[in-house]
Amino acid sequence: MNTKHFYKLTILTAAGFLLLFASCKKFLDQQPITDVSAEVVFSDVPSAYKALAGVYSRLVGDAGFGIRLSLYYTVDTDEMQGPTGNADNDRRDIARYSATPGNAQITNPFNQLFTGIEYANICIANIPKMAMYNNGTDQQKKQLQRMYGEALTLRAQFYFEAIKHWGDLPAHFSPASSLASGNPFPARTDRDTLYNRLLADLKTAADLVPWKNDVTAIGDQVDERITKGAVKGLRARIALFRGGFALRSDGTMKRASDYQAFYQIAKDECNDIINSAQHALNPSFKNLWKNQVNAHAVADPQGELMFQASAIGGVAAEDTKLGYYNGPTVNNLGNKSINVLPTYFYAFDSTDQRRDVTCAIYNVAADGATKIGQAITAICDGKYRRDWITNPSYLPTNAIQYFGLKWQILRYADVLLMFAEAENELNGPTTAAYNAVNQVRRRGYGKAIGTVDATVDLPAGLSKTAFFDAIVKERSLELGGEGIRKFDLIRWNLLATKIAATKTALLAMSTLAAPYNTLPVSMYYRTGSTSDDNTYTGGLWANSFYKAAPGSAPAGTTRVVWLSAAINTTALSRYATGFVTGKSELLPLPQPARDANLNLSQNPGY
Repeated sequence: MNTKHFYKLTILTAAGFLLLFASCKKFLDQQPITDVSAEVVFSDVPSAYKALAGVYSRLVGDAGFGIRLSLYYTVDTDEMQGPTGNADNDRRDIARYSATPGNAQITNPFNQLFTGIEYANICIANIPKMAMYNNGTDQQKKQLQRMYGEALTLRAQFYFEAIKHWGDLPAHFSPASSLASGNPFPARTDRDTLYNRLLADLKTAADLVPWKNDVTAIGDQVDERITKGAVKGLRARIALFRGGFALRSDGTMKRASDYQAFYQIAKDECNDIINSAQHALNPSFKNLWKNQVNAHAVADPQGELMFQASAIGGVAAEDTKLGYYNGPTVNNLGNKSINVLPTYFYAFDSTDQRRDVTCAIYNVAADGATKIGQAITAICDGKYRRDWITNPSYLPTNAIQYFGLKWQILRYADVLLMFAEAENELNGPTTAAYNAVNQVRRRGYGKAIGTVDATVDLPAGLSKTAFFDAIVKERSLELGGEGIRKFDLIRWNLLATKIAATKTALLAMSTLAAPYNTLPVSMYYRTGSTSDDNTYTGGLWANSFYKAAPGSAPAGTTRVVWLSAAINTTALSRYATGFVTGKSELLPLPQPARDANLNLSQNPGY
């Protein structure tokens, strides 16, 4: 194909994705461009803004964080597991580490991520060439500089997501038109080289993108677009992966000898965010999810939700199935395809308020309000719940699948935990490391975030190893169900260890062996209750999850079989059944991609 013609088609395709996006202040609520060339698209600030909207659009949809990247690819860790049912060469096989190169659910996400990279490349190549970029008004220059930084950040996010799943990949840092003329069939580039480029790009972007509180000073609205905190947070996250373990082409898990240099980058970036005072924790973990995320809240006063993938339209291309594919059902509507592992439920302390947010132990009746308690093997992840959705809310008879919920890519709590991890790796468990993780813990237990509290703070005097172990657990308790755990475990080289330990624990739980022998075999929920609180002191449940069940049913309750051999025949029997060390840490490259580029080698073991 003529490369100039291909380039114009690419611009046209990118512009075609400038569909309406919902968010704070109607972010990206733009009309699509229909008759375009590069000269037209990048002729002024509003048109360039629409092109940037096309880049953002590739975060969501069914092939993005709408369902596959967020829910298909992230389960069967020591937290959550994927759907019930037989092997299907589809979503179930992906969840259980049994995917093949021909799996139908791998190709489209792979393609969409590289489409996002291409759209970002077009913006990156053209925005700095605009006359206004250097010669416009101060406002025009700052707005275009921000867009350039956003495009660099989005490209880094797309690449990072692709590397997590597929490892080494071709280097695409220019528009396809220029790449096609030079090397149309590129081989894979080592992920460390790619990460180095992304880290450099994000360093550039951080100087171009304003802090959250400075957005209005350049004439932009306060909305969900990327700000400096998100750039720095993503750079910290990628640095930890660059310094972590990864499955290499020889089938071994390795980390670079200079890994601590990347922990230093992560520490510095997180420290900048913390010291900026631009972001903080929402005082209530439940309100963060119920009244912010699920309520489509316009304002985020604390700025905890630092990087979100927005969604709108009720269609597969631009929306999300969060709250439909996962979470409890309402009037039997919904898939409830993500289940909390019974062992993860009991990883929470009985007074940890995050348990009742992360774990939804009920479905909702036909009236849309009454809760029906569920067995331990049927607990759904709870951060995205249909019965929590408002603004707008949906009738229990409405069979809608797309709710416009935003996938949370980065929260401030993660920044605090990344800082604590990096600081501990470099300097041991310092006061600063303790302070960062204890802020997260205090909020999790409903305590004052800034006040020392010996009842929930990590104990003083922990060794470096013990503090790291505490971080490993705390990240799970805080970030459960947010698509982070699997990749944390891989970069720590702990995925195989945690899967094996979880299988052992599930088997022990199914036979009521220690340490599970003092737990209840029956639970009783209050019949007709509308409470979404799992605690037994006034909530949905009438007896404790941590003590033996009463000898007879409490008045006004319905019994649910809790701990039993069903844990073995349901949860354990389908859990991570295909996992193989030295293979399953990566997905196979989709066969259509390899058919199109014969220079693409396959990942180990496939």
